[in-house]
Amino acid sequence: QVQLRESGGGLVQAGGSLRLSCAISGSIFGIDRMGWYRQAPGKQRELVASVTTGGGSNYADFVKGRFTISRDNAKNTMYLQMNSLKPADTGVYLCNVRRIGEDFWGEGTLVTVSE
Repeated sequence: QVQLRESGGGLVQAGGSLRLSCAISGSIFGIDRMGWYRQAPGKQRELVASVTTGGGSNYADFVKGRFTISRDNAKNTMYLQMNSLKPADTGVYLCNVRRIGEDFWGEGTLVTVSE
């Protein structure tokens, strides 16, 4: 019912910036939290940042001060502004939306940060 498509990933040098976008389509009625996760090969998926419908946000410690999550309800789009990127930020970034009893994921967009 809900489809998510991430974009904006790519190859950047350490210290660079990217802005990821998550386009949301389908039925989004009742969604109360949206967020970004990332997963590197051999590692567990981890929460990067999330935002609730009420406006509260949450960030992983390793991105605080560098990443900013935002959403544009009129465009049905969520963003992740990523600054001061580090090689450790490399991974597949996944968009997630949640509503009661349901959890939806995109296929991910690859972010690669070189030395």
